[in-house]
Amino acid sequence: MKHLFIALSGVLIALFANAQADEFEHLQSLNNPAYHLVESETLERSFHIYVRLPDNYDASERDYPTIYLLDGGITFPLLAGYFKYLSLGREVPDAVIVGIAYGSDNFETGNLRGTDFTAAAPDRDHYGGAPRFQNFLKSELLPFIEKDYRSDPTRRIIFGQSLGGQFVLYSALTKPELFWGHIASNPALHRNLPFFLENHSSLKSSSSRVFVSSGSNDNERFRTPALAWINHWSTQSELPWALKTVTLVGETHFSAAPAAFRTGMRWLFETEPPETE
Repeated sequence: MKHLFIALSGVLIALFANAQADEFEHLQSLNNPAYHLVESETLERSFHIYVRLPDNYDASERDYPTIYLLDGGITFPLLAGYFKYLSLGREVPDAVIVGIAYGSDNFETGNLRGTDFTAAAPDRDHYGGAPRFQNFLKSELLPFIEKDYRSDPTRRIIFGQSLGGQFVLYSALTKPELFWGHIASNPALHRNLPFFLENHSSLKSSSSRVFVSSGSNDNERFRTPALAWINHWSTQSELPWALKTVTLVGETHFSAAPAAFRTGMRWLFETEPPETE
């Protein structure tokens, strides 16, 4: 009887796993994303990486713009699904979408966004891991994606919300050439704003673009420093990237991500120079 129970349990587990897989495949907006567990030598820990491919990917031989979503455990199902609607309306070009997920909301169970996405801050000992996380992206994740997928290295886009938005600006200021497109939604600069009012790159110009949005109903502790960043960089005579800033009317700190994503993507590609023969 014991052996029969074990055998039946195994069958039920297998059936449950298959049912889950079938259900996931029927979420057509996510386009049956691939999953990779990426072990980082730089950070000595792993990330859950989800990849959504364009509908015509298998029939195409061209390389695609690639969108990297920080906080992918939340932003990937939200924005990869939303991307399907935008694609139906031809508001965005076909693209590969990569979600970078921790698999948890909590520091205790492995979510280290408060370290990975931030420059150093005087009142937070765990801040300041952005240089190492940037190195993980540059030396490990981007090469992995561009080796295994038809990903255009000249059209990398990074999206981040809140502290993720801080990292987007960190990357734009320190290595503006690493990503072509930067979309920062409600960047949280309330603990280390002075760092972000300086240019940390020797690069005088690049082809990259920076889109920064702030929700009009964002919490003041986030909105005030975000507006200070916008006011500072909007008045500079020389920038290493093209800059677009937007106030998203009526949006709060957490409601703004889809609007920032859509508006930022439309600006990135509407302002792209036409191809020349």
